[in-house]
Amino acid sequence: VKTATVRRRLNSLSAIFNYSYAELDIDKRNPFTRVIIPKEGKDVSKRGVFTTEQLVEGYGLALTSGSTVKLLMPILGETGCRLAEIVGLRVEDVDLKNEVLHIRPNSHRRLKTAGSERSLPLVGHALDAVRLVMAKANGSDWLFPQYIKEDGCYATHASNALNKWLKRDFSDLTAHSLRHTVRDRLRASEVPLEAIDQLGGWSSVGGVGSRYGQGYSVD
Repeated sequence: VKTATVRRRLNSLSAIFNYSYAELDIDKRNPFTRVIIPKEGKDVSKRGVFTTEQLVEGYGLALTSGSTVKLLMPILGETGCRLAEIVGLRVEDVDLKNEVLHIRPNSHRRLKTAGSERSLPLVGHALDAVRLVMAKANGSDWLFPQYIKEDGCYATHASNALNKWLKRDFSDLTAHSLRHTVRDRLRASEVPLEAIDQLGGWSSVGGVGSRYGQGYSVD
């Protein structure tokens, strides 16, 4: 794993020890603080993004494939959502009449942050793909019932299946590369940073003012 992953694991352990020491009134030094990781941060690599040509090709293949897994590509590529946010959607989260997608937590899938709960416009290829997935739901309460089990949402299984195709046909790019691509496309279109953060469910860097009001409307 990357050194950043090691650091996250250590931070989790450190938090457990800090909490335990405080609760049990133990006066000890946390063994997981100030741990040095050799060459920390030196293994960071920039995640690749899809070209416009790759998106056009991929969307075309997905929409004609008959595969619900491949249909994830245009949905992710045109909404910027995290894969688990889409795989864990309930049918009631999709408003085809108003062409709106509601990203909200449910009994089988939580969201990464409080700011991840949002409503997004469904447009273009994403709308086409969602319509096809809805037609294949066969009366299920879930958009992707094959990845919903009693103990939760198996988004990792969907990720593995989708990434197998993407890596093979699109120069080793992955499903998460689509999220990075959306961010770049929004930047190129000069969309305000606050709106980009709201669309993607990213934590806002806009300060206190960005939390005033209701935020950007779906329109």
